[in-house]
Amino acid sequence: MPVDGSLTLIWTLAVAGLLMLAIVAFRMILAPENRQERTAARRLKNMRPQTGHGMAEAMVRRQRQGLTGLSIPLIGDPALLVRRAGLEGKEPLILTGLLVLALAIGVALSLRLNAAVAYPAGVVISILLVKAFLRKRHATRVDALTQQLPDALDLMMRGLRIGHPISATISNVGRTMPDPIGAEFRQLAEQVSHGDYLTDAFTDFADRVGQEDVEYLAVSIRIQHGTGGNLADMLGTLAKVVRDRIVMRRRVRAISSEGRMSAYVLSALPVLIYLVTSYTAPDYYGAISDDPMYQPIAITIILLVVANFLALRKLVTFKI
Repeated sequence: MPVDGSLTLIWTLAVAGLLMLAIVAFRMILAPENRQERTAARRLKNMRPQTGHGMAEAMVRRQRQGLTGLSIPLIGDPALLVRRAGLEGKEPLILTGLLVLALAIGVALSLRLNAAVAYPAGVVISILLVKAFLRKRHATRVDALTQQLPDALDLMMRGLRIGHPISATISNVGRTMPDPIGAEFRQLAEQVSHGDYLTDAFTDFADRVGQEDVEYLAVSIRIQHGTGGNLADMLGTLAKVVRDRIVMRRRVRAISSEGRMSAYVLSALPVLIYLVTSYTAPDYYGAISDDPMYQPIAITIILLVVANFLALRKLVTFKI
């Protein structure tokens, strides 16, 4: 009887913890501040005219939609992920690595779990790991390209001011600047030289990169191409804006560094305690591993630790 009472208490605490986590999550999503922001945005949208800035906003929204293709749950668009990671043409190698990783993880998990659960879990984990690798590579590539973008825009601006055509300035950036922006502008120059429209070439450039500053560049080219104006001055202004955004990102990152470090430490602490305890006192968890409640409680604790990490990461991540 006492055993049943303790099990009931454990299940009650686990359910209460999950309910509290769900309430906090909904509170963050449906906070009054968010409702006020959405209400203000809706009022501004209704007050905004449908011409002029409305046309530019529509271009930005259309530009930010990116490429349309096969969208798979949990994965997204595989072709777009590979393209933005700069690994086009290496799809067979990525697929082979995914299969090998899934098999290795499945075999490792099958030592402790049922094969019917281990191998599907291995496939899911390997997909998430490959996706994380592609997104990390994309983020690294975008960060390097963003640092080079103001210099590329200044180079284009100087070329336009001395009378060079836009195609010549694009080719000059591709020849003189290092990768990754040099490779992207070489591809731009090749598209334009083969008869592609300048606006379409910059749109493809923004789709390949998937970064906000490059999307602003593509939209600016489209607006200038449709309405006219001094392209050199526009590129100079955009270069200054991109530099200011880079400085702001660095400031925000420096200010939030303490919060990020605290989030990593608090998230890693339960895992570290478990590993140290398992090494110094193997019977601490091993003695109760055969209990029927061990696995449900362990799964609940893992889910709570993961939810804690995601919540802390959300709190210390700022998008500028």
